[in-house]
Amino acid sequence: MGAARVAALKAGVGRYRPTPMPADQGASPPLAVTFDDVAQAAKNIYGAVERTPLRRSRTLSEITGADIWIKFENLQFTASFKERGALNKLLSLTPSERKAGVIAMSAGNHAQGVAYHAARLGIPATIVMPQGTPFVKVEHTRKHGARVLLHGESVAEAATYAYQMRDREGLVFVHPYDDAQVIAGQGTIAMEMLEDAPDLDMMAIQIGGGGLFSGCAIAAKHIKPDIEMIGVEARMFPSMHAVLRGEEPVCGGQTIAEGIAVKEVGQMTRVIARALIRDVLLVEESHLEQAINLFVNVEKTVAEGAGAAGLAALLAHPSKFQGRKVGIVLCGANIDPRLLASVLTRALVREGRISSLRFIGDDRPGLLGRVAKVIGDLGGNIIEVAHNRLALDVPAKGSEFDILIEARDAQHAQEIVDALAAAGYPPRRL
Repeated sequence: MGAARVAALKAGVGRYRPTPMPADQGASPPLAVTFDDVAQAAKNIYGAVERTPLRRSRTLSEITGADIWIKFENLQFTASFKERGALNKLLSLTPSERKAGVIAMSAGNHAQGVAYHAARLGIPATIVMPQGTPFVKVEHTRKHGARVLLHGESVAEAATYAYQMRDREGLVFVHPYDDAQVIAGQGTIAMEMLEDAPDLDMMAIQIGGGGLFSGCAIAAKHIKPDIEMIGVEARMFPSMHAVLRGEEPVCGGQTIAEGIAVKEVGQMTRVIARALIRDVLLVEESHLEQAINLFVNVEKTVAEGAGAAGLAALLAHPSKFQGRKVGIVLCGANIDPRLLASVLTRALVREGRISSLRFIGDDRPGLLGRVAKVIGDLGGNIIEVAHNRLALDVPAKGSEFDILIEARDAQHAQEIVDALAAAGYPPRRL
């Protein structure tokens, strides 16, 4: 990692100043899940889910100024933490409920967790997914043996249909986050984190509906009462952020973190969060993309958008974490390969390692060769060339062509541009 880039990311780092939450009116209601529930969940799921590693990242710690410890939940069999809560819920069913079967609504990871463990336990499973669910998640869910139904344009529409199916067929609904057994199962993550790193100061945990955060907060605050629990949401879907401030959530947009793109948090989870949360941080799409890219290039592992949200918070708000020992959860890796390729390529463009240059010149033999020689002599690599002789803003005897080049970094790319201009072929960056 370049020193200049590290220094830029460290700029403005200071001590943590949390945004105060509105004071609750009256006594707080009892929480739906206790630490004993989480501890029992740990016993229930032991041996059936991975006890994933918690590892310190030297490079990411250098970039952010925090001491970062990553819980690699992407190493679960279904590549997501959702297995924990799903299995704990399935194990709580009565024999008659198991025979009738279960139904779940999910945009992907909860679906796979339910489908996989239901198949293991011999429980029929139906999964309702929004029509826009990434293809990779749909196919993986089907491969686990579940009946998959695509319905609705949103998670809310899919949920409504799933409840109708539940009533019509007498199935048990396995909620993705607003369920005590599910919340308790997710809390086992924080138990393991504090077993491996008992001196963590903070945890930055992503929030969609709130199940992961709620379970982890219950476990962590019981084991270590002074630990600070920070929630993380995509700015396009600030549901918990709004709820805890007494505001109406304004949600919508095509976020890369579709796993936490939830318009309404759970009833149980909002109560738990209100009691145990320190703050909710919002992250932009650019920070989510940067986090995905860093996981690939630094940690050599894959994260989906929601899975990278914890790291994105440290990149977006470094001053809130500087000097603290912070645990984050890489909670899922089910990203569409085409989207991952796009994110990684966009990162190369941002870093100046890939540039698109446009030239307008005389349409005569040898011009492209001379331009290519300038680029090659400076060590640039030509990835792609496209001609356009029919553009009306180009002279009839002229030619417009675009060249996609690869350089070592932004400075090297600028050296190539300057050399082309000096040789009489000034390009325009696209």
